[in-house]
Amino acid sequence: MKVAVFSAKPYDQASLGAVQCPLTWHYLEPKLDVETAKLAHGHQVVVAFVNDDLSAPVLAELKAAGVKMVALRCAGFNNLDLDAANALGIRVARVPAYSPEAVAEHAIALIMMLNRRLHRAYNRVRENNFSLDGLLGFNLHGKTAAVIGTGAIGLATARILAGFGCILTGFDVKPNSAFSALGGQYLGFDQCIEGADIISLHCPLTPDTYHLINAQRLGAMKRGVMLINTSRGALLDTQAAIDALKSGQLGYLGLDVYEQEGDLFFEDLSNRIIPDDVFQRLLTFPNVVITGHQGYFTQEALSAIACTTVQNIEAFAKGGRSGNELTKA
Repeated sequence: MKVAVFSAKPYDQASLGAVQCPLTWHYLEPKLDVETAKLAHGHQVVVAFVNDDLSAPVLAELKAAGVKMVALRCAGFNNLDLDAANALGIRVARVPAYSPEAVAEHAIALIMMLNRRLHRAYNRVRENNFSLDGLLGFNLHGKTAAVIGTGAIGLATARILAGFGCILTGFDVKPNSAFSALGGQYLGFDQCIEGADIISLHCPLTPDTYHLINAQRLGAMKRGVMLINTSRGALLDTQAAIDALKSGQLGYLGLDVYEQEGDLFFEDLSNRIIPDDVFQRLLTFPNVVITGHQGYFTQEALSAIACTTVQNIEAFAKGGRSGNELTKA
């Protein structure tokens, strides 16, 4: 079976290629969109990633090219029009879980970097500046940490925060008994974010969670709160966050995702002018740390993603269904 892999980086080729299987991989560096979809001609399966376009027009092009399945090598599918895929008869599967600890540990890394100003301290020492002025942090022990979304990644994050001695609060539409077993207390969403010193987002992007953190909710938080987002960029109203940073209401912001990241992340743009003024404004704040959607990027996670992706495709090739297929929008 021929498989076209879009947005394929060298590390994707290495991880997929390491899985022994009868599939024939065709690695394509471009992102999937309505123009590049034509490259899938002659392939039964397309493998796509988080910033590939899987809207109805793209899916129609894939159908015309002979594609019968889309295998997402990620958990989120907000970039996919599932209704259109169903109508076209294109099967879709994803990787619902790979390494929760990978993303959780990255969220904690952002917390520690912001709190202890490690990004600023690193640059100072390289310039022989050993002054501590401006580097004052706070103890995580005893601080209230709100985990928004207590699925696998949120729970892994909560375990680490509990180890630091944080007071855990959480919100989830489907409470997880394992979170409560850690000593976490479930609260209403507004109550949860209003009482927290640190807020970490671990929920999917849906119409209900779009701009979940907006100007009103930022204004209701503790002054100087720390906000971490390693989930999906559009959970946060970026312009509202900038306004809150300027006023001092938002004390720290750590992002591994950005709502317009599709034009930026996973590419080397160091020799180009970035026209996104909102993103450029974020970079001017000393209390903001941004990474380029690397939370998932560990050896263990890449291996798990590759194995599950292959299993999903092989189940389809054999006429069956994996437990990871998406059937309802």
